Amino acid sequence: MTLAAIAPPEYDVELDIAYATARNFTGKPVYARAAAYLHPIAARNLARAIELAAPLGLKLKVFDAFRPSEAQWALWNVRPDPDFLSDPRRGSPHSRGVAVDLTLIDAKTGRELDMGTAFDTFSPLSYHGSTEVSTEAQRNRHLLLGLMSAAGWDFYMREWWHYQLFDSKRYPVLSDSVLRAGLMAAE
Repeated sequence: MTLAAIAPPEYDVELDIAYATARNFTGKPVYARAAAYLHPIAARNLARAIELAAPLGLKLKVFDAFRPSEAQWALWNVRPDPDFLSDPRRGSPHSRGVAVDLTLIDAKTGRELDMGTAFDTFSPLSYHGSTEVSTEAQRNRHLLLGLMSAAGWDFYMREWWHYQLFDSKRYPVLSDSVLRAGLMAAE
């Protein structure tokens, strides 16, 4: 399986790969390098979302995309919470290359739109339909939902940042070995 590299200039996105930094819920880098990959169908849908956002003066900022099964285990071992992480024994849409975590940014300033919580805030405040966040954050979440849905993405109700292909379980779970230059640190 060949995954598509998601990076400028082919994809007009900003990358902020959280799991390649210590700015994630594990407190340490999970990936050895910051890169984003998607299954070709998911990459096509992401390109469509980019096209839909541009006339609105918006861009997408990607926090995570393909997550090797090894990384899913690393996350699960820190926080085995099935409300916010897929059990790696069942497979994650991320580990299939058909999910992306992202937000909206102002194309001119690069400023993230207010979504009410940070990425990977494991709380009911992160639910798409939470009314416990500001009306501006609710509006921005609905805008992201509309753009992604119009581009062919399904959503996960507990994470405003998470989108995946419909019927994601039909795609195989992939390990880091599918990438020529893997994401994971060499053991």
